[in-house]
Amino acid sequence: MKAFSQSLLFFLWGSILLADQRPNILFCISDDQSYAHTGANGDPVVKTPAFDRVAKEGIRFTHAFCDAPTCGPSRSAILTGQPIWRLEEAGNLWSTLPRKFITYPEVLNKAGYSVGFTGKGWSPGRLSAGGRESNPAGKEFQGKKLKPSFKAMRNIDYAANFDDFLGQVKKDQPFCFWLGTSEPHRGYELGAGKSTGKDPSKVLVPGIFPDNSIVRNDILDYFVEVEHFDKMVARAIRSLEKIGQLENTIVVVTSDHGMPFPRAKASLYDAGTRVPLAFRWPQGILKPGRVSHALVNLSDLAPTFLEAAGISVPKMMIGKGLKDVLKNKREFKRDAAFIAMERHAGCRKGGKGYPCRAIRTKDYLYIRNFDPERWPAGSPERKHCVRHIPYGEVDPSPTKTVMMDDPKYISFADLAFGKRSAEELYHLSSDPHQLQNLADHQEFQKILVKLRQQLDMYLRETGDPRLTGKPALWDYYPFYRAPKYPGWKVAPMPASLIQSLK
Repeated sequence: MKAFSQSLLFFLWGSILLADQRPNILFCISDDQSYAHTGANGDPVVKTPAFDRVAKEGIRFTHAFCDAPTCGPSRSAILTGQPIWRLEEAGNLWSTLPRKFITYPEVLNKAGYSVGFTGKGWSPGRLSAGGRESNPAGKEFQGKKLKPSFKAMRNIDYAANFDDFLGQVKKDQPFCFWLGTSEPHRGYELGAGKSTGKDPSKVLVPGIFPDNSIVRNDILDYFVEVEHFDKMVARAIRSLEKIGQLENTIVVVTSDHGMPFPRAKASLYDAGTRVPLAFRWPQGILKPGRVSHALVNLSDLAPTFLEAAGISVPKMMIGKGLKDVLKNKREFKRDAAFIAMERHAGCRKGGKGYPCRAIRTKDYLYIRNFDPERWPAGSPERKHCVRHIPYGEVDPSPTKTVMMDDPKYISFADLAFGKRSAEELYHLSSDPHQLQNLADHQEFQKILVKLRQQLDMYLRETGDPRLTGKPALWDYYPFYRAPKYPGWKVAPMPASLIQSLK
């Protein structure tokens, strides 16, 4: 009987299911949270019982990576199931997501699902410029408000808005909901962490930061907002339990990219790209309670959701569905994740980005920086940044300030803000924080060449203009955020590039 039940489960993955059999989807995504910062992933200070429950009752991924360490591009990749270099303008922050790129919520909606979102869906940018009339995450539910515990938090009651969404779902209709908090995006209320009783002495300070009281307390303030997100997830799960739908719902908890600190967010190092990811789905996960070490990208989620609903995956979605992992099979090789970056906050002369690509394996991180003469964290000159701050790709914070201003931390500042080599290679077991670039070390040349070739082959196969010779237009796409300071503007497209497009 057990063998028959498992066979039936596997058959249903590839079948068109009746509406009352198709799973619901609750997708919970925080804004700027690194992999390490959940209880289940080993942090001793932050409290994330909702994430930990999903991981314990489902499957926890230890090597999940965003497609881009910047909000809009990462969310575009999640929605479309594609890497950012295939998404034209959507590869940039403060851009648009052209309508021609199919998203999983619209496919589910056409298949009869009720689709909605609360908080931060696709953002930030201007969707109308891409021909869209509404947020591609679904119908918007933002009406319920709350008084946040700390000043810097958004006043949206995300979980109550999920309840409002559930209230309009028709009987026996499957649903898909995107619960996206704005936390733990900066800013933070200074001292919030310590005021909640958190002990700064217990903080595990990553090796990319100085270890002092300023940094420790900054991390505690960040933890407060991680916990706010987790509480919203817990409330949403309770709502599913109350209406008897938890067991038929795929619950996914993750983040769009890493923490908003120097050498993290807006960089291709693990602190910026490795994210928490856990699935709970009793009907679809074989042997729940497992930990998967497969290397996956968040763009793999879109095809996963569609496959689970028994819907054909559009050909343009080249992400690999996670069916094999959930079923505890090894149908595909999952030995590498691929990550990319183009324009983030427009903080270089002419509003140009920092184009780079990376391949992350279990043992190594290899990064290709296409324009290493540019400042990776933004120009040190304020006039070149739309926010009029030095190194403007990095959000203002106490940690950034102390790294910039205190001479004894110059080595940390150089790592975070200084120019980088055209190629970077890091051996992860001996250097987990990616502090020593081994690209010029003779004993690692075979590894370097192998990873370079593997990255180049994947980029060519998937149509990256940086490798195929087609025009790479990211530096010249419109920047849909009003510049705060006169004189800042996106550089005009060179005549030679205009000619190549004709």
